[in-house]
Amino acid sequence: MLSGFKKFILRGNVVDMAVGVVIGAAFGGVVTALTTDLLTPLIAAIVGKPDFSALQFTVHGSLFPLGHFINAVVSFLLIATAVYFFVVTPVNALVARMRKDPAPADPTTKKCPECLSEIPVDARRCAHCTHPVMGKAA
Repeated sequence: MLSGFKKFILRGNVVDMAVGVVIGAAFGGVVTALTTDLLTPLIAAIVGKPDFSALQFTVHGSLFPLGHFINAVVSFLLIATAVYFFVVTPVNALVARMRKDPAPADPTTKKCPECLSEIPVDARRCAHCTHPVMGKAA
């Protein structure tokens, strides 16, 4: 029973996922700092109001803090934008640059010199016209 658990834990997917969760949690702090310290003040400089938490309204005695929702949406959009432009785009460019095109596969067929039909590379006689074919390239 323990050997099965050991195999499960040491499998590549579980370890990769654990590393991804830890790195993601650490990176979350970096993205939050980028949003809070750089992007939100930039919006405040352009729009003039970085915090919408004071926006609220009341209906029949129920308070609707609309500003908190707007802050959450703005924060989400800023974080998503930052992650896309500062992480996803560069990583995709790096992966595309490192990806090598696969080597072309060796041909499996050749043309018969007599009837021009496709025949296997190793064939010594054409299956269509029975003409003898020599070598691997005709």
